[in-house]
Amino acid sequence: MADAERLIVAREGTLAIVTLNRPEKLNALDLPLLAELEQAFAAIDREPQVRCAILTGAGEKAFCAGGDIAAWSGLSAHEFARVWIREGHRVFDRLARLRVPLIACLNGHALGGGLELAATADFRVAEAHVRIGAPEAGLGIIPGWSGTQRVTRRFGARLARLMAIAGEVYPAGEALHLGLVDYVAERGGGLARSRELAERIMARGPFATQAVKALINVAEGEERDSPLEALAGGFAATTEDLQEGVASFREKRTARFEDR
Repeated sequence: MADAERLIVAREGTLAIVTLNRPEKLNALDLPLLAELEQAFAAIDREPQVRCAILTGAGEKAFCAGGDIAAWSGLSAHEFARVWIREGHRVFDRLARLRVPLIACLNGHALGGGLELAATADFRVAEAHVRIGAPEAGLGIIPGWSGTQRVTRRFGARLARLMAIAGEVYPAGEALHLGLVDYVAERGGGLARSRELAERIMARGPFATQAVKALINVAEGEERDSPLEALAGGFAATTEDLQEGVASFREKRTARFEDR
């Protein structure tokens, strides 16, 4: 399979669907695929017509099995920390801070880095056969792509401890009860259910939806400075003050701001 086929990006009107396409590797991530993922979501973020996005995996066995062991097991401790962990964090931060709502369609198991990837989404739709957990400590490593941080913020410290320390793995039904996922669909029905959710989201006011997402990110600790400045800057750009300020600059005169 050619490298260019390992990530598939499709558009359905105002909906973007991104598919990890390494089913033979359980959609595991390596550095080139992380880079493709970052580029794809950067492009989605810049596209004003996109109002929602879905992230899923090819095949039925795994949404994402996490980091490809072949990609990181030979790294030195320095390379592991400086490259592998930092690259993954930067890419996952990009997804978590996406301008539009992101739905993770868990068509298969979400383990380790797959759980961390799913945690970047605003909503998670799991098929009934899916299992979710954080098995890293069993391999002698830690959840390094925010499995102790974002996972704790999103799902709580109790669940983070149970998965990352005690090694608990949850089936979809129990994950729904615990709040790890938001919806459960029958096997093979995850993408259809995710599309239904996306349609419901996209029927709502786009600016309000994006503003609400940004403010929730601030409240949750996912972001701080950027959303506040973006919202305030957007408001300032609608005012007559901006029009007068730009006009005075172009006309090389002192701005005459009026009280309103």
